[in-house]
Amino acid sequence: MRTHPPSHPQVLAFDVFGTVVDWHSGIAREVQALRPAVDGDAFALAWRAGYQPAMRRVMAGELGWTLIDDLHRLILDTLLARFGLADLTEAEKKHLNKAWHRLDPWPDVVAGLTRLKTRFTICTLSNGNIGLLTNMARHGGLPWDCILSAEVFRAYKPDPATYLGVARVFDVAPCEVMLVAAHQDDLAAARACGLQTAYIERPAEFGAAHPKDLTPDPANTRHAQDFLALADQLGC
Repeated sequence: MRTHPPSHPQVLAFDVFGTVVDWHSGIAREVQALRPAVDGDAFALAWRAGYQPAMRRVMAGELGWTLIDDLHRLILDTLLARFGLADLTEAEKKHLNKAWHRLDPWPDVVAGLTRLKTRFTICTLSNGNIGLLTNMARHGGLPWDCILSAEVFRAYKPDPATYLGVARVFDVAPCEVMLVAAHQDDLAAARACGLQTAYIERPAEFGAAHPKDLTPDPANTRHAQDFLALADQLGC
């Protein structure tokens, strides 16, 4: 049994959707701006629920390599009639699909990343495509040193190529990379590749009406309430 944390990593790689940005509130707000009568909570949950099945179609070979922007549009098109949005114009559909580029960070994120950046290299490790992540960073003032994406590795998380790819990009050992995420399955896959892991509590990721189970997993290297608490733990 580990009695103390391993030495600090050199690179912190961050999951983005849910960990860095509040996708639920952002998507609900954007669809209600277009159509106030739409149940924004239900719409946001339904759009996000299509994410894993869509990626599985790519991983199974049913679809060729597909950017998340394009997967988001495929999912959106299946939801429009269900939510009374079938009459949206093409321009409105494109604008709504780009809502994922305009998501706001959680309140602790910019200050927390700024502190963590003083000691560590900080980068994204997201299934989002590079254009999406770049626009999101500009929108939210996210001070990344580097944007890494499934697009770089042509593999979606939890493929080992993504986690090990971070170590390869920065020429460090996997144990010198820490994945920071609000999702235990993502962290478990990273640990299986030899990465350190930090769980971040995001109780309202799925909306205030759907609180998450935040039970700590002792297998994680760190467990923190938010990025500021993680910075405290890591001495930043």
